[in-house]
Amino acid sequence: MNSLNRLQPFALLVMRLVLGAIMIAHGYKKVFGGFHAHQQFVGSLGIPAWMAYLSTATEFFGGIAIVLGLFTRFVALAFVIEMAVAIAKVHWKNGFTGHGGYEFPLALVTIAFALMCYGGGPFGFNVGRSFGGSGKSLKSR
Repeated sequence: MNSLNRLQPFALLVMRLVLGAIMIAHGYKKVFGGFHAHQQFVGSLGIPAWMAYLSTATEFFGGIAIVLGLFTRFVALAFVIEMAVAIAKVHWKNGFTGHGGYEFPLALVTIAFALMCYGGGPFGFNVGRSFGGSGKSLKSR
């Protein structure tokens, strides 16, 4: 079991890369061609239409940042908030596993929450952060 414990930082890295790739893919459609439709959709949910800029930036640029390991905990918090709003406003009415249900967004919230709590793992650009993102230098461990 101890050998599996050594893999924990790499599990965080994998979660960070997968979550970032998914969020980039969702934001890409909005940044490169579908923003107007997204803005109208956000407005139709009873949310101010200008919030579409925030969700698009969170998905696309936040996805890039989290893949690079920049501001991992902050970006993960933004993902948690965005996906919680998506679940409440869009997916909840479809049930857990129904078509358009909240099963997948809930999985994304869970990954983002774990990254928010534990950091992004190794091989990121969070200068001065340890593997777990605790803020302690590697020498103090």
